Amino acid sequence: MLKPQLHQSHLSTKIPFLLPKPFIHGSGHASFPVYSRSLSTKANKEVRVGHKHGSIKSIASVTQQSTDVKAVVTVKQTVVDFWTEIGIERGLDDLKDLFGKTLLLELVSAELDSKTGLEKPSIRKYAHKIDHEGEDIKYEADFVVPPDFGEIGAIFVENEHHKEMYLHDVVFDGFPTGPVHVTCDSWIHSKFDNKKKRLFFTNKSYLPSETPNGLTKLREEELETLRGNDNGERKNGERIYDYDVYNDLGNPDSDPETARPVLGGKEHPYPRRCRTGRPRTESDPLTETRSSSFYVPRDEEFSEIKMGTFSAKTLKSVLHALVPSLSTAIVDSELGFPFFSSIDALFNEGINLPPLKKQGFWKDLLPNLFRAITDGTKDVLKFETPDTMERDRFFWFRDEEFARQTLSGLNPCSIKMVTEWPLRSKLDPEIYGPQESAITTEMVEQEIKGFMTCGQAVKDQKLFILDYHDLFLPFVSKIRELKGTTLYGSRTLFFLTHEGTLRPLAIELTRPPMDGKPQWKQVFRPAWHSTGVWLWRLAKAHVLAHESGYHQLISHWLRTHCCTEPYIIAANRQLSEMHPIYRLLHPHFRYTMEINALARQYLINAKGIIETSFFPGKYSMELSSVVYDQEWRFDYEALPKDLINRGMAVEDPSAPHGLKLMVEDYPYANDGLVLWDIIKEWVSDYVNHYYPDSSLIVSDNELQAWWTEVRTEGHADKKDEPWWPVLKTPQDLIETMTTIIWIASGHHAAVNFGQYTYAGYFPNRPTTARMNMPTEDPNDELLKLFWEKPEVILLTTFPSQIQATTVMAILDVLSNHSPDEEYLGQQIEPSWTEEPAINAAFVKFNGRLKEFEGIIDERNADIKLKNRNGVGVVPYELLKPFSDPGVTGKGVPCSISI
Repeated sequence: MLKPQLHQSHLSTKIPFLLPKPFIHGSGHASFPVYSRSLSTKANKEVRVGHKHGSIKSIASVTQQSTDVKAVVTVKQTVVDFWTEIGIERGLDDLKDLFGKTLLLELVSAELDSKTGLEKPSIRKYAHKIDHEGEDIKYEADFVVPPDFGEIGAIFVENEHHKEMYLHDVVFDGFPTGPVHVTCDSWIHSKFDNKKKRLFFTNKSYLPSETPNGLTKLREEELETLRGNDNGERKNGERIYDYDVYNDLGNPDSDPETARPVLGGKEHPYPRRCRTGRPRTESDPLTETRSSSFYVPRDEEFSEIKMGTFSAKTLKSVLHALVPSLSTAIVDSELGFPFFSSIDALFNEGINLPPLKKQGFWKDLLPNLFRAITDGTKDVLKFETPDTMERDRFFWFRDEEFARQTLSGLNPCSIKMVTEWPLRSKLDPEIYGPQESAITTEMVEQEIKGFMTCGQAVKDQKLFILDYHDLFLPFVSKIRELKGTTLYGSRTLFFLTHEGTLRPLAIELTRPPMDGKPQWKQVFRPAWHSTGVWLWRLAKAHVLAHESGYHQLISHWLRTHCCTEPYIIAANRQLSEMHPIYRLLHPHFRYTMEINALARQYLINAKGIIETSFFPGKYSMELSSVVYDQEWRFDYEALPKDLINRGMAVEDPSAPHGLKLMVEDYPYANDGLVLWDIIKEWVSDYVNHYYPDSSLIVSDNELQAWWTEVRTEGHADKKDEPWWPVLKTPQDLIETMTTIIWIASGHHAAVNFGQYTYAGYFPNRPTTARMNMPTEDPNDELLKLFWEKPEVILLTTFPSQIQATTVMAILDVLSNHSPDEEYLGQQIEPSWTEEPAINAAFVKFNGRLKEFEGIIDERNADIKLKNRNGVGVVPYELLKPFSDPGVTGKGVPCSISI
C-alpha cells in the first residue's frame, strides 16, 4: 500500500500548492508558488528569511542543530467580522496585531520521544500580521525546529483576539522535504470565550492503526471533544455532535394547534437530527422549546466571504420577510385565481408588495424576482417565466408531457413497473373497503386499442404506474378534516408505446369509507368528449398534487436532507479528521446540517411553508415518517438497486452499467447510471488505495464505530433490519461510500434544481387540491357550475394565491446556484493532493465528469430519444455536472447545501 507521504521535491525546484475553496463561500482555489532555495550545509550559516508580495518565498536557514521554518497563516475575511467592527475590543485586537500577538501557534511532533516514550516538547510562537489583501489576511511566525523534533503531526492554535476568526490554513516552509500543509477551514474561538486551544492535524491521512504514536492520544481526545457529554443546552459556537429525535417542530406553549407528534421512536420511526438540548415545553414534556436560532456545530454553519453570496442566506431572508409581505398583499388566504390570465399576470405584471423600511430591499435581495417600478417607491414581485413555459405555454396541459415528466421531470423516482394484475390493495378491507382496483382489464384494452391484450402488456413489461393508493388512503379521512385541502388514494396507469414514450391510460381516485358513507372510487380516462376531458384534467390535477407532496416530503426532504444528517453526525463523532474516509466524505456533508436546521425553523415546522402549502397539511411530517417506516432502506438508496426495486431495470451483465432498463429512454436513469459509475470508479480508486486488504477494513475501529453508530443511533428505529451492509471488504465500503455520495450529489441535484423549471408555473405541479371531484357526492349547484364553468372548478381545485406565490418564490431560491457553488469533482481537496495516487485518481474523476457533460449534450440532440427532446421540450440536464450561477436546471453540487 502506498502510505501517505509529504510532497517530495528537489530543493531547487518550484513547489506548487493549492489553497482550497474553504468551507465557506469564497473564490475557490488560489494557487501560490512556493520556492525553496538550496539549503546551506555549513554549520551556523544564517540565511535571510523574507516574504514577497504576490508569492510566498521562504529561504530556510539550517544549522547542525536546528531548522528555521516559516509559518504563513491565512485567515478569511467575512462580511460581518471583527475587521469592520469598532469599539474597545476592536482597539485591543488592533494592539495585538501591532505587537505581533494575534495567534499563538504550537507545533506538535508526530512521534513520541524514543527514549522516554512521552510527547516531545511542543514549540510555541506568536504569529504576526503581515498582509491584508482582498479576502485574505496573512500572518506569519518563525520557528526554530530542533533536529530531533521529527515531522510536524499537528498544531494547536489559540486566538488572542476578542472575536472568533475563520482560519483557512497554515503552511510551514523550510523543511528539507518540502512544505507542510495544515488545512483548517474552521472557526477559531477567542481565548476569552474558551481557554481550550484548537487542534488541527496536517493534511496527511492515516488509518487508526497507522497513526504516528505522537498523535494517537490527540486523535482520540479530539473525537471525545466533538462527542460532548450529552448534557445541557448547546450554545452557539460549540462544536458538539449528538443525536435527538424530531421533537421541535411545534410550539404548543404559544399555540396549542402547533402540537406535533415526536418523530423518532416506535410510534413514528424517523432518522435522528442534531441534538440542541433546549428545555422541554410546559404543555408537553416530550416537545422541545423553539428559539430564534437552531444550534448546529459552528463549522457546519453558513458563512459569507466578503462580496460572496449564498442561496441559503437568501432563503432565510425570504422566509423572514417575503412570506409576511405576501400575506399582507393578499389579504384573503383562501382566495384562488379567478382566471388563467391572473396566473399569467404573475409573470407579466407582478404583485405590489407593501413598502419596507429599507427601500430597494427586495431588489437587492432577489433581483431575479423583483422589479422596481418607475417611481421607485414600490416593490413588485414579478416572477421569471420558467423555461418550460417559455418554450411551450401549454406544456402543462399536454398528456404526453404529464407522462414524460415521470421519467425526466422533477420526481423521476416514483414510477414503477406493473408486475401483478389485476391491481389490488393490501390494506384491511374492513377499514378501507374492497381491495380490488376499479381499473379493469377491459378499460386497459380499450385504451391500448388492439396493440395487445392487457395480460400480454403485463407479461411484456409495458404497463407502469404511479401508485399512491395504499400510502395515502389511511390519511384521507383526517386530511379532509383540515381546511382548504382534500385527498384521495390514487393510481395512475401508463402504457409504454413503440416509440419508447409513456402514454397515460387511466387515473383511479379512491375515498375510503368515512362519515357514514361507503368507499367511493372512480376511474378517469383520456376522453374525446368535453365532459370526460374536463374530468380527466381535474383528476390529473389531483394526481399532480400527490406527486408534488411526495416529491417534496419524500424524494427530496426524507431521502436526501433528513437521512443524510445521521451520516454527518456519526462521521464527526467517530472518524478522526485525519481519517481518509472522513476526508473522502467531508465535501459531501458541507452545509447540510445548517440547511436542515433552517428547514426545521421555517419549512417543515408546524404551520410552516410545507404544512400551509402542500396537501397533507399538519400531517406532512407524519406522512414522511410512514414512508420512512414502510419504504426506506439504505441499500435501495443506491441508484442501481432503486431501479431494480421499482421494476425499472433488471440485472444484465452484458448491458451498460450491468443493468437493462425497462424503459430504454429513461433520462434520469440513463444519465444517473453514468454518473453513478463515475462516482463509483473514483471511490474505488480511493478506497483501494487505503484498504488494499479486507483485514484493514475489519480492524479499522473508527470506521466500524462510525458505521455501527449510523445504524444504531442515527437510524436507530431500523437498527435491526437485515439489509444494512456490513463493512468487511473493500467492495462493501465502496458500495456504501458511493451510495452516500450519490444521494448527497446526484440524487439531490435531480430532485432539487429543476424545481422552478417544472413547478414555477404551478398548474404543472400544484402543491394541493382544494376541491373534491365534482362526481363525488355531486349536488345540483356544483354540477351546474361544472357544466357551465369547468375552468372555475379547475382553478378552485388549484392552490390559493398565497399558497402558489409563496411556493413559487421559495422554489426560485431553492433552484438557484450560488456564484461560488461547489460542484462534484470540480475542486480537489487539499488532503488528496498529498497522495500522488489519489491526486491522479481525482484528475481522472474530473476528466470523466467533463466527458459526461458531452454525453448529455449528445443525448439531448438525439431526436430518437423522445423523452428528452422535442418541440417545446426542455432538454434533460439536471445531472449535468457543472453550471453557471442562477436557475439553470443543471449542475450537481457536492453536497446538500440548499
